[in-house]
Amino acid sequence: MTPATTTQVRTLGNYIDGNWVPTTSTEFLDVVNPATEEVLARVPLSNAHDLDAAVQAANRAFQGWRQTPPAERCKVLFKWKNLLEEHFEEIARICTQEHGKTLAEARGDLRRGIDNLDVAVGIPSLMQGEALEDVGRGIDCVSYRRPMGVFAVIAPFNFPPMVPMWFIPYAIATGNTIVLKPSEQVPLSQQRMWELLEQCGLPPGVVNLVHGGREIVTGMCEHPLIKGVSFVGSSPVAQYVYETATKHGKRAQALGGAKNFIVVMPDADLEKSVDILVESCYGCAGQRCLAGATLVFVGDAYEKFKGPMLDRIKRIKVGNGLEDGVELGPVISKSSLDRIHGLIERAIGEGAEMLLDGRQNHGQDKGYFLGPTLFDNVTPDMEIAREEVFGPVMAWLKVETLEQALAILDAHPYGNTTSIFTSSGKHARTFAYHAEPSMMGINVGVAAPMSYFNFGGAKGSMFGDLKAHGKHGIEFYTDRKVVITRWF
Repeated sequence: MTPATTTQVRTLGNYIDGNWVPTTSTEFLDVVNPATEEVLARVPLSNAHDLDAAVQAANRAFQGWRQTPPAERCKVLFKWKNLLEEHFEEIARICTQEHGKTLAEARGDLRRGIDNLDVAVGIPSLMQGEALEDVGRGIDCVSYRRPMGVFAVIAPFNFPPMVPMWFIPYAIATGNTIVLKPSEQVPLSQQRMWELLEQCGLPPGVVNLVHGGREIVTGMCEHPLIKGVSFVGSSPVAQYVYETATKHGKRAQALGGAKNFIVVMPDADLEKSVDILVESCYGCAGQRCLAGATLVFVGDAYEKFKGPMLDRIKRIKVGNGLEDGVELGPVISKSSLDRIHGLIERAIGEGAEMLLDGRQNHGQDKGYFLGPTLFDNVTPDMEIAREEVFGPVMAWLKVETLEQALAILDAHPYGNTTSIFTSSGKHARTFAYHAEPSMMGINVGVAAPMSYFNFGGAKGSMFGDLKAHGKHGIEFYTDRKVVITRWF
């Protein structure tokens, strides 16, 4: 954290009431390229005054925006989509530079974000209510979906273009106004997307962006004019956001962390499964809540997969995500790298067998790199099998039966996603029927629902009743109003 000073590096501003404005805070953070350690920009740690200005602007804009016909609101989303497509490669490169993921991963990140615009432009149909005549003699009943007011969106660092788009299109299409807090670690791609949104003709105050850290998060959860909060991040923070927001009378959907187990059966297709399993763990440097970082081999599956998996993992190319052929970029920060190193050391201390040590095998002089790391002979009680790593570290467990594998899943307090690799319909059905996580893959390593389905986990991975995008995105941002009518 540094005081504000004159510098050649770009200093970001907040977007409030239709204008880019400087923060009133004196505290800033550097935005660092994790592959090169180059300072890309300076982001303000905005304060309560900045947040209140944004919320007040959103509140003033609400009545006019809610009275705008849904079809007109959707025209803004069409314009934004076209601009995002036009600037697609530019935004993807910004994402790679600020986050470290490969350019291919950044493109997928942005594409999944734009997908939500494709769904939200259907709001004139999706937002329709219900009606019934003669619910009593001469009495009719109509149920409307209505926007509620100002909503807050708090985004994580791991998918800068995508995750805010889980919420923003649905909130504004349904007639609400919003205040977004991007992650202070990766604000640049979202800032660029916001600059394009600014060109789409929204009335001032409908969308607002405030950079910041914990003070802004807490302020959003407590501000009396904010009706609801959408959050994605770690489970401890998700629980804090949910409890604080609901305590202050708000709606809250808080998507938390994960410890995802992938079950590999002896009858799994070896040739087609190995690449999927490796990408599931090491894609995006393991920094995703759907990472399949913990493989549970059932019976003979371990001997069948061990050699081919090792060969494939050893071929992963580590480097700057902008370079051709790179499959594994850096983790987000030095502090994150140090945290993962600590988990690796403790795994060794607990008796896990290290088959690959990425600390000495990444070949990079600068940046926050960790090569593919792999532990064998892991047991469910070890920290490496219990805690979310959020890095390129895979753990292998071995059991004799599918029932034993399911018991490991069920005992864990998180329940975000899980997958099984098998050629047996019986095994697949048993697994899908009994496993508790809410997002599940059958021979799919990253079970990420498309934008027209709902995204969110179970148990300690999800706080709230309504999940992200899909039909839940419409439900969360609207209230049901029932009008019962009788004319004399």
